[in-house]
Amino acid sequence: MAIIKKVEASLSRVPLNNVTSLSSRVVTNREYVLVKVTDDTGNSGIGFCYAGHRCGQLVQRAVIDLLAPVVLGQNSLRTTGLWTEMYREGLLHGRTGSVMRALSCIDIALWDLNARNVGLPLYQYMGADALDRVPAYASGGYYVEGKTPADLAGEVSDYVKAGFKAVKIKVGKFGVAEEAARVAAAREAIGPNIPLMLDANNAWTDLRTAEAHCKAYEPYHPEWIEEPFLPDDIDNHARLGRLTSIPIATGEIEAGRWRMKDLMDRDVISILQHDACVCGGITEWRRITDTAASYGITTNPHWFHDVHIHTVAASTSAQYVEFFVDSEVLNFRELIDTQLTFENGDVLLPQTPGLGFNFDEGQVEKYAAFEAGVSSVWDTAEA
Repeated sequence: MAIIKKVEASLSRVPLNNVTSLSSRVVTNREYVLVKVTDDTGNSGIGFCYAGHRCGQLVQRAVIDLLAPVVLGQNSLRTTGLWTEMYREGLLHGRTGSVMRALSCIDIALWDLNARNVGLPLYQYMGADALDRVPAYASGGYYVEGKTPADLAGEVSDYVKAGFKAVKIKVGKFGVAEEAARVAAAREAIGPNIPLMLDANNAWTDLRTAEAHCKAYEPYHPEWIEEPFLPDDIDNHARLGRLTSIPIATGEIEAGRWRMKDLMDRDVISILQHDACVCGGITEWRRITDTAASYGITTNPHWFHDVHIHTVAASTSAQYVEFFVDSEVLNFRELIDTQLTFENGDVLLPQTPGLGFNFDEGQVEKYAAFEAGVSSVWDTAEA
């Protein structure tokens, strides 16, 4: 029995090499909250989340001040019970957003700690379906100043040359004609048989515009259109799904099984993209995935291949890991000591205990967000 003695949280701010845009947002840096949970034997597990581009200290404070007191002194194997107790503790502060991201960090750290304590890779500890690799799609196609459709075509072509058998690009920043040209260029570059996913990142506010875009994209046979509207605009997701042949995907910034079930009950989506670092950790990710499977809905988790390689490998209904080949967009890799490798369109599963990597303490210190108001690299709560 391992008793939790210490919870630590750090806030990192990592600048992007190039200013990068989504359909409706510009990103110059990313903030990550990193968590360590240590037991009475001195062993530690780690968790983490993306905390936006500012105010990540909201997540860090929720870890230390709100949720750490719930888990300190508890048996680390009580993941289900501790999840419920943390969720109840946070009811008045946030059932989604920063508080749920904080809960996710701690929950992931508990799973990592427990897997390390028995010497198993996390996916094996969870009950593996896959044992050596899982399918991945290359995620990219972001907007950068001066990037042309020809440049985009070159990017996605490089992914395919590297062995990826599916790719995703961004859409929605520009008008219908310009975006259709980008989609056409990507499709021509990768050929007719490579799945092409489109991510709109909440681009549209009215159904007519979203429909016009999707109709323009239909000739290129996208695998899905992701987040066409704001996440709370559930009705328009459903309406759009009836107007286009492109499957609708969403759920990446949604949290909790009840909100996810609402999406499924209202027949909104074909692909669910819940993120273990957002939705409530590995404990909740598994509940949501099992529920989605009972509805016949495919799971393709959002972001953070470093944790989702394990959840996908331990699921029979999850399809792909979203994979980023470098630090240009998902620069979390700057904070860890081991990177995943890919081969022939698959990401290779780690063979070391837990998540299979640790935080790079030198890099964590380098990127500590002192300019955001944090006073130390790691803030600590102890039993």
